[in-house]
Amino acid sequence: MDMLWSGWGDPAKAAPLPDAVTGLLRDLLGVTPREDGPSVLDEIDVPAPALTDKARDALRAALGAQDALREDAESRIRHTRGKSTPDLLRIRAGEVDDIPAAVVLPDSHDEVLAVLRACAAHGLSAVPFGGGTSVVGGLAPDTERPFVALDLRRLDALLAIDEVSRTATLQPGLRGPRCEELLNEQGWTLGHFPQSFEWATVGGFAAARSSGQASAGYGRFDDMVLGLTVATPEGTLETGRAPRSAAGPDLRQLVLGSEGALGVITAVTVRIRPLPTRRVYEGWRFASFEAGSTALRRLAQDGPRPTVLRLSDETETFIGLAQPDAIGAADAPQSPGCMAIAGYEGTEEETAVSRAAAREILLACGGEYVGEEPGDRWEHGRYNAPYLRDALLDAGAFAETLETAGFWSALPGLYASVREALTRTLTEAGTPPLVMCHISHTYENGASLYFTVVSAQGEDAVAHWEPVKRAANDAILAAGGTISHHHGVGTDHRDWYAREIGPLGIRVLQAVKAEVDPSGVLSPGVLIPVR
Repeated sequence: MDMLWSGWGDPAKAAPLPDAVTGLLRDLLGVTPREDGPSVLDEIDVPAPALTDKARDALRAALGAQDALREDAESRIRHTRGKSTPDLLRIRAGEVDDIPAAVVLPDSHDEVLAVLRACAAHGLSAVPFGGGTSVVGGLAPDTERPFVALDLRRLDALLAIDEVSRTATLQPGLRGPRCEELLNEQGWTLGHFPQSFEWATVGGFAAARSSGQASAGYGRFDDMVLGLTVATPEGTLETGRAPRSAAGPDLRQLVLGSEGALGVITAVTVRIRPLPTRRVYEGWRFASFEAGSTALRRLAQDGPRPTVLRLSDETETFIGLAQPDAIGAADAPQSPGCMAIAGYEGTEEETAVSRAAAREILLACGGEYVGEEPGDRWEHGRYNAPYLRDALLDAGAFAETLETAGFWSALPGLYASVREALTRTLTEAGTPPLVMCHISHTYENGASLYFTVVSAQGEDAVAHWEPVKRAANDAILAAGGTISHHHGVGTDHRDWYAREIGPLGIRVLQAVKAEVDPSGVLSPGVLIPVR
């Protein structure tokens, strides 16, 4: 099933906002209902396909299946941009000026190589497309050349499991649920559950350095990757002969996070874990975000480390976004303080021991145990936030997220700076916002901050957001944070990424790209500035 073209996920799972939330938006933020809905798919004015006859013939020759080259309007619309709020607002308005010229669906590594060579020969660009869940402009290349969306859905197999080494080799088009299903059937799990889990793909996880909600226990996706096969216009790159090596710089790390700009990932070897027999999630309340952050730091640094560990600030806790399934419910908790969720996975004995030891730390840090019900609500609603955003857009609100990470010592200042930038710029624009934040990924040395912003849309919601996003990005770098913890760089963050790594860092990446992609076929302008 395809994702909703004008929103997130499965249309059957979408639901209107509860009356309580609609009233809050009206009274607190001045949000008024929209008079118009999204454009009708069949009525969008789509530019004619821009492929020349020679380019079309070359792409067809590169692909095996009859239907592997698609130039119809619907296929191209469904592969236009990603799922950031500006992306959705533009597609809802019928704006498709950056639509791909065609969609190609290879079903093997060799076909991917052939497509890239055909693109190089005929002046086309190619943008790898997995689940289409990018929220940073990763699917919107900065190019005036025609480009094809290289949809990897047909490379969706579990290629091998090595139970002795505890590894699995996966193709990039596997969506999260199918990947888990195939592994679970043989008693294993990847343990990677980002909010985009239901739609995102293995290749996308690697290309964007994804981080799942159970990262405290299982690690980030880039921690899991042991080997990669990559197709480039210049040939095949194979990385990862052993779990660790001192044979020069690790080229896996060059490909991870490269967002399709340096090659198309066609196979990923990952470490796997035994399927847990016990999962339990619980809630803890802290008097303040500072107190809760201290507790998370203690667990991250000294252990025991829960599998899931996250903390919502006071605003997010009050609104109920700490437990998306509870928003607007009559029994939704609205107590003061901050809600933390701790989760434990493993055998019965492992979870019991880890849970008991973590409980001592959380209590010592001032936490109040509030039972398993908040954890159960979080687990049930853990993938619902993007659907909530669609409902907010329908109601006339603007809702967007952004994230960063920093060292523990810098985190309070980073949190304050980004909140201030978002609040100040939106208030000055006449749309005072609701700014919420949570910590969802913790490390011995630091943590992530994930912000959610809700306001009225203004006259032109996309233009209204642009200076706000710039101010927030500037604040992140000024406060010592990274421009992205797990969403990636894309085109939206590219200029700030260049500032983060400096001119020499950019020249290094441009030099690598010149070797693997001398014609500039791969995702031009994504991640790496065009020379």
